[in-house]
Amino acid sequence: MNYIKGYTFSLKRNFQGIFEMNETKKSLVHLKEKTNTDTVIFVVSGLQDTPQTEKIEYQIKEMPSNIEIKEILNFAKALGFRIILKPMVNCRNGVWRANIAFFDKEVPCEPKWSKWFESYMEYMVTYAKIAEEVGCEMLIIGCELVMTERKEKEWRKVIGKVREVYYGLITYNTDKYQEEMITWWDAVDVISSSGYYPIDAWEENLDRIEKVVNKYKKPFFFAECGCMSMEGSEYIPNDWTFRGEVNEKAQADYFAKMFEECRKRKFVQGFVVWDWTPDKKKREENVGGYDVDGKLAEGIIYKNYKHAEFY
Repeated sequence: MNYIKGYTFSLKRNFQGIFEMNETKKSLVHLKEKTNTDTVIFVVSGLQDTPQTEKIEYQIKEMPSNIEIKEILNFAKALGFRIILKPMVNCRNGVWRANIAFFDKEVPCEPKWSKWFESYMEYMVTYAKIAEEVGCEMLIIGCELVMTERKEKEWRKVIGKVREVYYGLITYNTDKYQEEMITWWDAVDVISSSGYYPIDAWEENLDRIEKVVNKYKKPFFFAECGCMSMEGSEYIPNDWTFRGEVNEKAQADYFAKMFEECRKRKFVQGFVVWDWTPDKKKREENVGGYDVDGKLAEGIIYKNYKHAEFY
């Protein structure tokens, strides 16, 4: 795996046609100029009604079409980006995907793991085929599906089916603090996690993650990381519901500390910051959010992504 200096390109407005918009393409150019990013994760998000719904919907008006996904991926490649495709699942009722779960013992008339994984596999194979056709450097086969991760047999089956149609690198993006909980890291090519660790707790968490990486002898990177530009967010960067006084320095200090601590650990092979929306107006309105466009943190990211001595 090549070292990753990455950013997530995420849709705050999810609908067919958004990847075809000139605004979206201009935003990718802007991202490259402002952050020196070399790798972009493109997110698409299938939907299920609740955490206990068996069916994942993805060929729907809330999702970009396959044609436009291919178009934006090829456009990004033409800009010189390496690309990673990340099909995610979200719940329409707003419950976080980490809570998707069913009875371990299947019961008649109750939603079942077997039905959900059947739907999930169909969803993932669809986008694995796109990733192969376009030539994505990597495919992320799941993100922060914490309650599903204990279903080792089912995940190994998903990975096997994906490998039948996609021949690039495969990773799974587990959530923060969950790295050692997964027993099937041997089945993927790369270990990755969401690195939303408190500004004063990087060292202890890197110690813990390093043990997992050494055990499985796989490359590792943070598939998500970031902090909102609010006073106090640097201590709970994973809490997107947090509200505090807008403070760009708090966000910049967080990134500086993250890069400083991870620079000491050779096993950390990159970062993908969360997130860059193609909607410039949304970025400007979200003054206290994770966006870094025009903020102090933007310069910190650019500097660390630019200098060769960082990696």
